[in-house]
Amino acid sequence: MLIGEVARRSGVSARMLRHYDSLGLVRPTGRSGNGYREYSDDDIRRIFHVESLRSLGLSLRDVGRALEDPGFTPSELVDDLILRTRERIAAETELLTRLRRIGAAEPADWRDVLQTVTLLHALGSKSAGTRQRAALSSVDEVPVEALVEAVLSERDHNVAGALRWALAQSGDRGPVLLAEGLASPAPEVRKRAVRSLAGIPGGRATALLGDALAHPDVVVRRYAALELGARGVADAVPTLVDMVAEEANDVDAADVLSALASSAESAERIAAGLVGRLARGVAGPTARRRLTEALADIPGSTASRALADLSRDEDRAVALTAAYVLRLREGR
Repeated sequence: MLIGEVARRSGVSARMLRHYDSLGLVRPTGRSGNGYREYSDDDIRRIFHVESLRSLGLSLRDVGRALEDPGFTPSELVDDLILRTRERIAAETELLTRLRRIGAAEPADWRDVLQTVTLLHALGSKSAGTRQRAALSSVDEVPVEALVEAVLSERDHNVAGALRWALAQSGDRGPVLLAEGLASPAPEVRKRAVRSLAGIPGGRATALLGDALAHPDVVVRRYAALELGARGVADAVPTLVDMVAEEANDVDAADVLSALASSAESAERIAAGLVGRLARGVAGPTARRRLTEALADIPGSTASRALADLSRDEDRAVALTAAYVLRLREGR
């Protein structure tokens, strides 16, 4: 089969076939009656071998080695190809992400494009100061997706605070993206996501924090409960009570419970939760003392009855704490 026919049927251009010939990769072995070189069936099979190896990303030099060296072992070469492919995909993904962010910013002209690119570069800087300045100047200039990605990966406390501030100005898109971060397999990312979500006001963020109360990660549940309690959401009470018992930000949890007890209904619910936690039993006397101290700031009859019972507790410290609180209540 002559070169033109091979090119037509194989899809490999005649020019590339001549290039393969010049490199010694595929040389036609037959001759026609007119003296033209012809490709045999074996030659054509070799062409497809070359094309298959090229499709894996091998250079023509590596293709030649693979075809000619009987001792050639492809494992090392394939490992190198995997590495190079991953690096290329990562670079192209980064470029695609950057282009999408620039497009999301809806630049009006090339000056806007350059400004957005500059801020995106600054958010990825190795300098914490540069990242912080970029966050503080990024409102309405950087796509919210970029801010979310930055805050979920930020380790510097001050920079993270600036990014959370910027996200708080971003509208409803920010909370939705941050909530996706709660599904991350990395605990630190989940923690940053819920802390950032807690810093955003509005009903959308509150609803998403409410969903986070059922999250399998206890850290996420606790951050969500503290913020929801501060927003007056009573559904946070069970988690806050557990935090007091388990000495996990227990002082903050007790303060939030006290603030939540502003209405009689809420006070009774919180007192019932604290009493129920005591009734279920807690590990160690210090936990019981913390629950007793938390009851001290909760008004209402349920808390008073519980304190009266606790004033006769076997644990002297618990009994003294409860008795002291009761005397203060009676003196009011």
